[in-house]
Amino acid sequence: MRALTNPYTPNAGAEPEAIVGRDDQLEWFDLLLARLARGRTEQSMIITGLRGVGKTVLLGQFRTKALERDWVVVELEVSKHDDTEFRRDVSSRLRAALLELSPRTRWTDRFTHAAAVLTSFTLSVDTAGSWSAGLGVDAAEGFADHANLSMDLTDVFLALGEAAKERDRGVVLLFDEIQFLSKLQLEALIGALHKMVQRKLPITMVGAGLPQIAGLAGDAKSYAERLFRFPEIRNLSPSDAKSALVRPAAAEGVTYSAAALDEAVIITGGSPYFLQELGCAVWTLADGPEITLDDVRTAVPGYEAKLEASFFRVRLDRTTELQRAYLRAMAELGPDAQKASDVADTMGRTSENLAPTRATLINMGLLWTPQHGYAAFTVPHFDQFLLRAIPVLDVPARKPRRGKP
Repeated sequence: MRALTNPYTPNAGAEPEAIVGRDDQLEWFDLLLARLARGRTEQSMIITGLRGVGKTVLLGQFRTKALERDWVVVELEVSKHDDTEFRRDVSSRLRAALLELSPRTRWTDRFTHAAAVLTSFTLSVDTAGSWSAGLGVDAAEGFADHANLSMDLTDVFLALGEAAKERDRGVVLLFDEIQFLSKLQLEALIGALHKMVQRKLPITMVGAGLPQIAGLAGDAKSYAERLFRFPEIRNLSPSDAKSALVRPAAAEGVTYSAAALDEAVIITGGSPYFLQELGCAVWTLADGPEITLDDVRTAVPGYEAKLEASFFRVRLDRTTELQRAYLRAMAELGPDAQKASDVADTMGRTSENLAPTRATLINMGLLWTPQHGYAAFTVPHFDQFLLRAIPVLDVPARKPRRGKP
């Protein structure tokens, strides 16, 4: 079949032709915005899940829903920035949000105050004034100039929220990869959003991140579990996985045999991203108009090669020799969460010696901790890839301590 008609979208964050299995999260987001628009309060969401389950795609759906309600959307893919860079990122996006709420020619006192507070927030990054909000107003003395990120961000949110409320509109922050926020940044965001709930102002945040973010949020602020819902999205059920393949193909007049669909579910494990990759690979090889079991099996080598060259390899290439050995030792033990002491035994080391390596892999987003003392891969099927890519576990020799023979 022709590449031009290929209905599958194996790209990071790309919206698939059929979004299935996520109705609960989409309905909750509708409820969240509807209640805030009525001046009520509602828990927001931080969506958690492993790589490839469709968290970024869901954020894209939320963006569409928010824009349909005439809300202002602020999008940010979080990076590991220091607090100064974080302020710059947030400030530039909130400046755009303020101008989207109202052009300068229609600013009321509330909007002018919000602009002044935002100017204060940016000047706290650069006291020399060489970088500012660019809103053409003087800084508001006593607001967002406390040299405290939590207090400053709360001032900005309060001013922006009052301006949005005056226009009968709202602002939704859609933050991806929020596990990369520092504790201080996460505390500041949660604290500012808590104040929005207390004042019943129409600013909210929906975040997406790896599973550890629920624990990180709770550590940052004890009331985070009451401020947010933490729905965990997983791989699709067999019926939803089949729908993710069948519905896009049907739009092009193509069907799947029952055996082909069963095999596709087994191969991908129901991972939304893997389904898109497999569907794309099958489409390029099959003659149609029915995709058969043989078509699916024939596509597997190309499907695996594509995943290994991009989805898996780019993550492994970021690691050191010792980190690769740690990951490979985990793969040796199986795909499930592994106890730190078991991994250390497999490597012939001690847990204490390997603790910094394990912590770095967690910080890099390659591992997460489902329970104390255990770690699991954040990438589905990563264990299978590691066994293929590194056939033999090779643990590098320990470097002697300085001053020791």
